[in-house]
Amino acid sequence: MLPPPISWVSEEARRRHKLRNLFHSLLLLGGMGFVLAVTGWALWGEEGAWWTVLGGLLAFLLSPGMPPEWVMRLYGARRLHPAQAPELFLVLEELARRAELPATPALWWVPSPILNAFAVGTPERAAVAVTDGLVRTLTLRELTGVLAHEISHIRNRDLWLMQLADVMSRFVSVLSWFGQLLLLVNLPLYLTGRAVYPWFGVLVMVFAPTLMALLQLALSRAREYDADLDAAGLTGDPLALVSALEKLERHQGRFWEEILFPGRRIPEPSLLRTHPPTEERIRRLLELVERAPQAHSRWQLADAPPQLAGGLPPVLGRPRFRRYGFWY
Repeated sequence: MLPPPISWVSEEARRRHKLRNLFHSLLLLGGMGFVLAVTGWALWGEEGAWWTVLGGLLAFLLSPGMPPEWVMRLYGARRLHPAQAPELFLVLEELARRAELPATPALWWVPSPILNAFAVGTPERAAVAVTDGLVRTLTLRELTGVLAHEISHIRNRDLWLMQLADVMSRFVSVLSWFGQLLLLVNLPLYLTGRAVYPWFGVLVMVFAPTLMALLQLALSRAREYDADLDAAGLTGDPLALVSALEKLERHQGRFWEEILFPGRRIPEPSLLRTHPPTEERIRRLLELVERAPQAHSRWQLADAPPQLAGGLPPVLGRPRFRRYGFWY
């Protein structure tokens, strides 16, 4: 049903991209750990730096993991069965087999016109969600590229990695607020000349949370590049994901543009993007293609949206904000 894996990807280019993405991720994660240590040092000295890093790791290990089913219910999602989307299930099972996952992720349908897909959980127990808008807009070939991208996130344990980054970022925010509270408490002593503020520590307390947020966003973008690369390897067809990204780029901005900037794209600073620019993702994927013009002739999936059955009517209307704090 699917082409052989990595049939259109240069092994040398793939290895080069993989090493670059891995180095980038480790560098960013190390930078976040360094900011955490500096925050602890600014509060309690050298010993405080070590205890702060250990405390952050302990907080991560003790943080409860939310079951995938709970996350899906926050989005009002429904778990799909093979009879409702047989083509998607065949693709998902094949991709999970190629990725050597211990179990095929559960497939969920989100009743939303937004074009989106996401994964939660661990390789042993994961779930992949696709919105109604995505399933009815993309072809089966394009959906295969998107599902391969989410499968790659699961295989690479990106969800675990981003949870670690999130815990460190939150830990720094707590320490920053604590440090700023100490500064306010000691403000009368400073004004009377009986205390001296360590201004380097003050700057750390003020800017550390922002720096951590930027590093976390950069880490997210690095993991997206890596998932794109692995998705191309799993499907054997980088052009499938390229086509999906181009179509998502055309559709995705419409809701917000009509409200905020009618008739124009929303300018988004690159430092504040959780996902890399679509143009850059496409450029990197095309670098992996050896014989792109021949990809269509070898493709064995339909260039049409998959069939949905079993009480899944099209979702019409605008997405809206729910009481749980989610748009869908």
